[in-house]
Amino acid sequence: MTPIQDHVRQSKQAMDKAVEAVKREFATVRTGKATTSLLDLVKVEAYGSEMPLNQVASVAAPEPKLLTVQPWDKALIKAVEKAILASDLGLNPANDGNLIRIPLPPLTEERRRELVKVVHKFAEEGRVAIRHARTEAISRIKKTEHVSEDDKKHAEKDVQKLHDDHLKLVEETVKAKEAEIMEV
Repeated sequence: MTPIQDHVRQSKQAMDKAVEAVKREFATVRTGKATTSLLDLVKVEAYGSEMPLNQVASVAAPEPKLLTVQPWDKALIKAVEKAILASDLGLNPANDGNLIRIPLPPLTEERRRELVKVVHKFAEEGRVAIRHARTEAISRIKKTEHVSEDDKKHAEKDVQKLHDDHLKLVEETVKAKEAEIMEV
């Protein structure tokens, strides 16, 4: 594999990662249905450090409008409840001593619009990462020695095409998530 092909491959990997990150972020944005990934970004103060919720408790969605969180260590139940309240998800957990129930209130029109803004912010971060990968790849291609100018131009075109395709993917993901959020 030539150094130029390697640069193109690296840029594709970076862009793929950016698209995956956007999709992961979108999974944490609440729609009308309960999904366990909703709580993926919640961090709990446990054992002297911040830990992801799914490492200290099991999360389940027994009903479409309800999530349950069962901490593996009962001593953490207050910390888990506090972390859920502190997250900007707008959820009100109910703690019964061993299980935390989180009813999902119906989304108001205003909250839906806010969530769409959040989705757009995540998407923009993904677009920036994709552009950054393109810029880096092109600058590495230009610095590559012992390669013809034609090969460099072709590689730059390949990177630009990858960039455009990945931006299109992000855009399609945004539209789908937006439709999901706005659906009543």
